[in-house]
Amino acid sequence: MKKILLVDDEESIQLLYHEEFQDDGYEVISAMNGEEALEKYKENPPDLVILDIQMPGMNGIEVLRQMKMMNEKIPVILSSAYHEYKQDLGTWASDEYIVKSADIDDLKKAVKKLIG
Repeated sequence: MKKILLVDDEESIQLLYHEEFQDDGYEVISAMNGEEALEKYKENPPDLVILDIQMPGMNGIEVLRQMKMMNEKIPVILSSAYHEYKQDLGTWASDEYIVKSADIDDLKKAVKKLIG
C-alpha cells in the first residue's frame, strides 16, 4: 500500500483528504505543521507528500526544501489556497502545485500520476 504524508494545519482539509485517499487505497499519515511533518517524514518515509504552504511556524516551502535535501526523489505536491505562490521560485522544487478547492479531482489525478 502506497503511503501519503498529508501536511495541513486546517482540520477540515485533513479530514477530507484523509478520508478520500484512504478510500482510494492509500495509507495516510497526517501532520498539522512543518516540524511534525519533518519528524514523521524521517521516522516513516512516505511515497508522496501533500504539503500546504501557509502554516504557522515553518512554512511549506521551507519544509519542501528540507525534505528534498533528505531525498530529492520524493514526489511533493504543494497544495495552497493561494494562486500567487505558484510564481515563487521556492515552489518549483515541487512536482505539482494544486490550488485547494472543494473538488479534489485535480489533486487525486496528480497523486495517481506520481505514485499510481
